[in-house]
Amino acid sequence: MEQVTTQSNNLKKVKLKIDMHSHILPKHLPDWEKKFGYGGFIKLDHYKPKWAKMMQGDKFFREINHNCWDPEVRIKEYQKFNTQVQVICTVPVLFSYFAKAKDGLVIAQFLNDDLASVVKKYPKNYIGLGTIPMQSPELAVSELTRIKNLGLKGIQIGSNINNKNLNEPEFFPIWQACQQLDLAVLVHPWNMMGKAEMENYWLPWLVGMPAETSRAICSIIFGGIFEKFPNLRVNFCHASGSFLSTLGRIEHGFNSRPDLVAIDNPINPKKYCGHYWVDCITHDRDMLKYVLKKQGSKRVTLGSDYPFPLGDLEIGAFINQMNLESSELEDIFCNSTLEWLNINKEDYL
Repeated sequence: MEQVTTQSNNLKKVKLKIDMHSHILPKHLPDWEKKFGYGGFIKLDHYKPKWAKMMQGDKFFREINHNCWDPEVRIKEYQKFNTQVQVICTVPVLFSYFAKAKDGLVIAQFLNDDLASVVKKYPKNYIGLGTIPMQSPELAVSELTRIKNLGLKGIQIGSNINNKNLNEPEFFPIWQACQQLDLAVLVHPWNMMGKAEMENYWLPWLVGMPAETSRAICSIIFGGIFEKFPNLRVNFCHASGSFLSTLGRIEHGFNSRPDLVAIDNPINPKKYCGHYWVDCITHDRDMLKYVLKKQGSKRVTLGSDYPFPLGDLEIGAFINQMNLESSELEDIFCNSTLEWLNINKEDYL
């Protein structure tokens, strides 16, 4: 009983709760296939009130509810879980990295303009992360400047770019621009490796996504990106995927075969724990305790992956049962996100 009372008192001390990992899209999307003259793009079929089917050509991708596009519906839903602010970014399937560069820029600008309009209308409720045409670093850098001017606080990118890892030199200008423009980066798994070979049982999402996030972290660390760009602020989704849970194996590989692993960066990967951020989406108290032990509470952010079914749709409710110190709760629920995005708490109270 004493633990419950202490936890309740600790929760009362948290004045701001920010969900830094949620997805949104415009209610209506242009017919990109018709506009550009080739396929592969997402369309929305609003087949009944408050519901739409996401279609990729003639192939069904996902059914979504109006909480995927209606900011006022979202506010009512997230406030039920004592959350005051959502960080919003696009649905990864809309990255459209496969598109021709100039077309990818058009899509990114459309999505960023829509996102910025939501943030402008509800400045106390939403913080925006833009998207960029990573398939063209030159155009991506130009869009980063526009994202900054739109008032967005960072970008969301995929875990690989058309199967290229994030340590590739062609992406260096993007990291440099993010540093200079003070824009944070959220890395989200997508285009999962091995997807075609494991379609059953939702394995691309259950197995492929965690592996993709680990792929991204390993590529960035082993590629020396944090050494080349020390002020780059990166957050990895889903509590780092499988990276932290397999860090012992990764470190052992680094130590036992430096001729294969340490060819671009001689620093032990374990030493980067606490340099980058991860969200808290583990769905498991014991796993989150482990993540907190490795990262420290100042590098773990509250995320939900709202409004999708694999997300923590009660927005950290399981954390409320973990008997964490009030300082740890405040770090996870707001302070870590404030530092990652380099924003002021007072602007959202």
